[in-house]
Amino acid sequence: MIHILAVVFMLAGVVFLFAAIFGLLRFADPLQRIHATTKSGTVGAGLILVGVMLHMGDGQATFIGTATVIFLMLTIPIAGHLLGRAAYISGARLDGLHGEDALKGVLERNPLTLDECLEQNDQQRPADHR
Repeated sequence: MIHILAVVFMLAGVVFLFAAIFGLLRFADPLQRIHATTKSGTVGAGLILVGVMLHMGDGQATFIGTATVIFLMLTIPIAGHLLGRAAYISGARLDGLHGEDALKGVLERNPLTLDECLEQNDQQRPADHR
């Protein structure tokens, strides 16, 4: 019975990881992609680890698995927040933003995207240096 429960947890984790991949491929802008991958990826990896802990059933696996789940829960949301902040500040296109920009005036945002900055630099560079 415990092995069936372990397989159910692992399959649920795989479903969440596929949802993270689907969100990464489907969503339009960096903030949406970060949201999909951090939330679904964290839950998916956590469920797979719980399934492995149930399947192995010994104390050492449970300790390592629990420590890993805690580490994931503490680090991935912070990393996602920092990546989202960097994407916002860098001037990345935010196609999914509807309504008013809540961070306008709070964080300084680059008015040009990275592609526009590179294109502008190429146009300003003398022809003999290209």
